[in-house]
Order: sequence, then structure tokens, then C-alpha cells
Amino acid sequence: MSRVSDPISDMLTRIRNAIKASHLKTDIPSSKMKLAIARIMKDEGFIKNFKLIDDNKQKILRVYLKYNTDSEPAILNMKRISKPGRRVYIQAGEIKPVYNNLGIRILSTSKGIVTNKTAKKLNVGGEVICEIL
Repeated sequence: MSRVSDPISDMLTRIRNAIKASHLKTDIPSSKMKLAIARIMKDEGFIKNFKLIDDNKQKILRVYLKYNTDSEPAILNMKRISKPGRRVYIQAGEIKPVYNNLGIRILSTSKGIVTNKTAKKLNVGGEVICEIL
């Protein structure tokens, strides 16, 4: 079994692939950062729900995907911004709306994992993890 060099990118790819296959849920190996990202995605209405499943080795994050009445997914596009080979940081004054406030950016700040809107209110910058539309 190969190790994943970028677990956050793996999470986003698993969700993206599950949406393309019209699955109702997907399982992801859990971590604190992935749990925080899933919590933000739920609060912003991009996923229906998530649940932490405890197995004997590592906890698994089960993400329930959200679709509208026409079977259109709530997530249209997800993009990893900061990667292990190239970290991307943004200052508080540089934070702008994503797609005219239709999407969000998830940032890792000194105040925790937050959206671009929350970071702007808290007046903090940080590492841009991903962008969701």
C-alpha cells in the first residue's frame, strides 16, 4: 500500500470522484484538519453531513454528499491551492470574495481552520488550503 503525500488533496479527490459517480457518501481516512474542513463544508451547505466512524486502526470520516432535486451536486468545483511543494499564503488585507460570494476559500490561520469570510472578520491571514464552488 502506498502512502499519500498530500492527505487534503486526497480528501478533495475522493469527494470529487464520488460526486462524478453520483454516490451518496464517501469514506476518507480521518484527521483533525480533514474533520475541520468537513465541518466547514457542512456549515456552508456543500455537503449534507459527515460522521466519524471508529474502526480498530484509524478513524474514518464518512461524508454524505448533497444533491438538489435535479441530481445536480452542491459542489461544482473543488481546487487545492496550497500544496506540499508550493505553499500559498494570504494576508488579511488580500482576502477577496470567491466567485462573487458563491464559493469559499478554506484557510489555515492562527485562529484555526476558517473560511475566507470568517478570516476577513477576524482580520487574520493564513495558508489557503482549498477553494470550493
